Order: sequence, then structure tokens, then C-alpha cells
Amino acid sequence: MRVEARIFEILTAFFFISAAIYGLWSHGEPVGSVAITLTGGLTFIVGTYFRFVSRRVRMRPEDNTEAEISDGAGELGFFSPGSYWPFGMALAASVVGYALALDQWWMVAIGLALVIGTVCGLVFEYHLGPKPE
Repeated sequence: MRVEARIFEILTAFFFISAAIYGLWSHGEPVGSVAITLTGGLTFIVGTYFRFVSRRVRMRPEDNTEAEISDGAGELGFFSPGSYWPFGMALAASVVGYALALDQWWMVAIGLALVIGTVCGLVFEYHLGPKPE
């Protein structure tokens, strides 16, 4: 996690410096300056989180400069081989986006309910017991 933290710390510095330069060159145009500053703040939050987490987890091969390629071999985790829930989530999110574009708030509510339902389906997919065959 140290590599990721370092990347976001560099991005934070870049965005804050860019915001200062943009503010000077645009003669105080507020919207762009605020947007770039807030982007720097968001990268700062993520970088701080990664730095905080990196102190509590064991060192990964990516964080070790002396690591070999074989150090990263092995099981990486469990990934669902055939889940349809991500497709449903994308479909539900597109309903929300379509409804927002058309300013149809009743459809936004339906879309958000669909998003919540599909997220719950994805999270609890393997907690409901074995699938009937």
C-alpha cells in the first residue's frame, strides 16, 4: 500500500501546485481554482487512507524493492466465475443516469432502488447457501 500512497501524495502535490498556478494565470477565476483545489483534497484523502492502512498490513511484494517475481505468486483471492449481478448493477445505474438526464425523479427513485437491490444481490451472492442444481 505504500506505492499507492506515494502515487496519491504526488498527485496531491501536483493538484495543489496546479491550483495555485491556475489561480494566478486566470486572474482569480474562482470555479476552476476551487475545482482543482478540491481534486487535490480528494487525492489527499485517498493518499492519507492508503498511508494509514499501509502501517497495519504486512508488506506486499510490490512494496519490497528486493522482491522477486515469484514472491507474488499464489492465490490472490476469490473471484466469482459467473455472476450476473455486475450486469444488473450497470443496468440499474444506467436507469438512474437516464432518469437524471430527463429530470424524471420518480424514475430516479426506481433506479436507486434497483441499484440497492443489485448491490445487495452481489454482496450476498455467496451467503445465501448453495445454489440448487
